[in-house]
Amino acid sequence: MLSISKPAVSSSSAPSSASGDNKKKIPKLETFIANRDYTGAITILEFQKATGKYTTETLLWLGYAAFHQGEYKKAMEESSCDPLVHLYLACCYFFLGMYKEADEEAQKGPTCKLQNRLLFHLSHKFNDEKRLMGYHQNLQDVIEDQLSLASIHYLRSHYQEAIDIYKRILLENRDYLAINVYVAMCYYKLDYYDVSQEVLSVYLQHFPDSVITVNLKACNHFRLYNGKAAEAELKALTDKTSAHFKFAEDIVKHNLVVFRNGEGALQVFPQLLDVIPEARLNLVIYHLRNDDIISAFNLMKDVEPSTPQEYILKGIVNACLGQEQESREHLKIAQQYFQLVGGSASECDTIPGRQCMASCFFLLKQFEDVLIYLNSIKGYFYNDDTFNYNYGQAKVATGAYEEAEEILLMVQNEKFKNEYAYLSHLARCYIMNKKARLAWELYLKMETSSESFSLLQLIANDCYKMGQYFYSAKAFDVLERLDPSPEYWEGKRGACIGVFQQIIAGQESKESFREVISMLRNTSNPQVEYIIRVMKKACT
Repeated sequence: MLSISKPAVSSSSAPSSASGDNKKKIPKLETFIANRDYTGAITILEFQKATGKYTTETLLWLGYAAFHQGEYKKAMEESSCDPLVHLYLACCYFFLGMYKEADEEAQKGPTCKLQNRLLFHLSHKFNDEKRLMGYHQNLQDVIEDQLSLASIHYLRSHYQEAIDIYKRILLENRDYLAINVYVAMCYYKLDYYDVSQEVLSVYLQHFPDSVITVNLKACNHFRLYNGKAAEAELKALTDKTSAHFKFAEDIVKHNLVVFRNGEGALQVFPQLLDVIPEARLNLVIYHLRNDDIISAFNLMKDVEPSTPQEYILKGIVNACLGQEQESREHLKIAQQYFQLVGGSASECDTIPGRQCMASCFFLLKQFEDVLIYLNSIKGYFYNDDTFNYNYGQAKVATGAYEEAEEILLMVQNEKFKNEYAYLSHLARCYIMNKKARLAWELYLKMETSSESFSLLQLIANDCYKMGQYFYSAKAFDVLERLDPSPEYWEGKRGACIGVFQQIIAGQESKESFREVISMLRNTSNPQVEYIIRVMKKACT
């Protein structure tokens, strides 16, 4: 926002020395500013201020250095009679997130391009579309104004539009190397991590110690490789951030938690909720991963989504809460959010967009449509447990049991493998694929609960339907002992007679006969003795 191409300082404010030798040793303000060493610049300027050897220009430079150091409160404290100071103060308020105060100070400043750009950005923060368009019309075809326009495109997720502006500026100004960083950030947001890395290298060749650039490189490594590779990139910055780049400390802290798969999330993210927008989203993800759905929902309930990521997370928390509380209202809200993202022109052909459409149809129980979208992206999620879990369920729902069994068995996550939804779908696959014994073994591994009771019912009925009467009889037998209901006796009776018929036909082992008789004797129904007598007579 401060368009100073070559820092300068008046002779009255420059450090002086009696001897020529000493003069060579004392660094000048220009040197510190050119090297982006704002700590050094502040030290010189504060020394001048303390000794009384300062002017209004000294105070302005002190505010400038503090601003670029990220010490916005310190920058605010410097005062001057220059009316431009109102705009500089407004910039400080802006970066502190004090948008109302920034707006008030900006209005007091002189009418100029800086004021227009600042008010343009504030209009975006206030979500005042009419006002934003007014300041947009005042933007001119000058670099500073075009950079502001590109940044608003970026903030609105219009990344390609931002790239077009940046590239146009770069064509005429090859030495404006920092613009490469902005282009790289856009490509990162578009998921082109390798392209982002390539563009970023142009700037890194000249400024390998840039915190923002190294941080973006680390983020690319996180996406392309893993958290360890990303953390290794940031390691060299940990000392520098405290000494020279305080404004980046929060970003580095935030990203280290992400790279470490959420380690330290509860210590770091809550402090950054109003500082870094992604901190709230990542804290929501942390809560979801730890099954704290209420905390995740509370963090998102007042968020008015404006980015695909926010819409997706709003959908996920509503879907989770809807399933947990069996709330149709929350499930409907989730379905609508997923549909908004998946059906949008900018997201419909992206992987998250297709996942959203699959989720939308999943909630609508339109599983043929679910598979259309999941089939289109399955190559990207071959070893992803969550994807395979959902993909397997959709295959079961459409009757593709052999494929579903293969997909569900790829799931390695123990938490998923102990969930009833997983066990019931896998059991159904086993039964439909003529492997009833494996379904029965799934039940035997479960502890007695309402879920094991439900799995017994599934095994009993599905096995009966598929003519696998022996395991149907075993399931009905346990059900009847747990709940002596006439319908369980009738199911067991039919299944036992089915086993008997299969033994006669040579389709079932004769060794099963004894177990069938034993199961029948578990019931005190008068029909039992008659059925056993007939069976024994036929087998003699």
